[in-house]
Amino acid sequence: MSSTLSNRFSIPEAKSLVKDLNKPNPKIYWIDFLSTIIVGHTAFAAMDRVGLFLQGPALYAIQLGLFTLVAILYMRAAMFIHELVHLPRQGFTAFRVTWNLLCGIPFLIPSFLYYPHVDHHRRKHYGTDRDGEYLDLSHRHPANLALFVVAALVVPVAAFMRFLVMTPIAWVFPPFRNWVEKRASSMIIDIFYLRGDFGKEAHKIMRMQEVLCFLWCASFGTFGLLQGGIPLIKGYCVAVVLIVINNVRTLGAHRWTGDGRELTFEEQLVDTADYPHRPWFTELWGPVGTRYHATHHLFPSMPYHNLGIAHRRLMENLPPDSLYRDVVRLSLTSSIVELWRRAANRKNVKPEPAHLASATSEEEEKTAA
Repeated sequence: MSSTLSNRFSIPEAKSLVKDLNKPNPKIYWIDFLSTIIVGHTAFAAMDRVGLFLQGPALYAIQLGLFTLVAILYMRAAMFIHELVHLPRQGFTAFRVTWNLLCGIPFLIPSFLYYPHVDHHRRKHYGTDRDGEYLDLSHRHPANLALFVVAALVVPVAAFMRFLVMTPIAWVFPPFRNWVEKRASSMIIDIFYLRGDFGKEAHKIMRMQEVLCFLWCASFGTFGLLQGGIPLIKGYCVAVVLIVINNVRTLGAHRWTGDGRELTFEEQLVDTADYPHRPWFTELWGPVGTRYHATHHLFPSMPYHNLGIAHRRLMENLPPDSLYRDVVRLSLTSSIVELWRRAANRKNVKPEPAHLASATSEEEEKTAA
């Protein structure tokens, strides 16, 4: 069956169609990120200030609107961490530093946490126990999907404790430091994943970013307590909303039909998804190219601002029976409903390759939506 799949897709043909789209445009990165994070921080600060001018229902309405704006903008700013892993090492140092100072450190998601993302793109690692960003969710009880989302309630507290408490202890006790580096220093979804060694330079960056995160937690925590805990509650609520959105997005990024074995390139392709429809909405929950996850897996080094162009070119020029057309999903809701149904029927259905598990008609998707 793998040979049948390979006959439906040619990577050289796909590459030839998008070979001019691999160069990132620094101006786009700078303008997009800075405008997003500055407006986001301004809106976050304004949530308190509006109380000086408004009272009653009008105040609550404005605060809700600002909170929604903050969630959208902070989600977009945070997702640039994904780009940092794939950007060239040369030429983007200033952008990496700026992102960490304005977003990564205050959000407690410094860029070193995302280094293990490269394992997710290694063909022999994808979907196996060496991939910290994959779980065989189609073969687990559907309650795991709900738990995956509800975990957002715990993550902000865990991150705060990681940098405020565990970090200084790790500096003093080497055995504990080794445990922290392997088990508490990665943005992953598989809690059993063990982080590898990314070299001396990565260790230096980790130490520096840990210090900054510790100082931020100490200062923000002290300020929050002096203000009666209100800033801490606001920060927690925003963090929970962002993590919920990202976890829901993640559930739709793959079909999760892998069963732990090594998948072929073609099986990996159809296990991922693109959401090109309704960009006015999908861009909100899948910003910075994350709604084109399948195309990103095809071309990991392609900058986010070219993924939509690449998707449209491939859809227009690849053969009608191309495997690439199978990655297109109509809506995030329908994808999650499908995943829930597969998980619910896991005892009655023998685990099957990703290309079989993904065979859902467009009519079925419309019904699910």
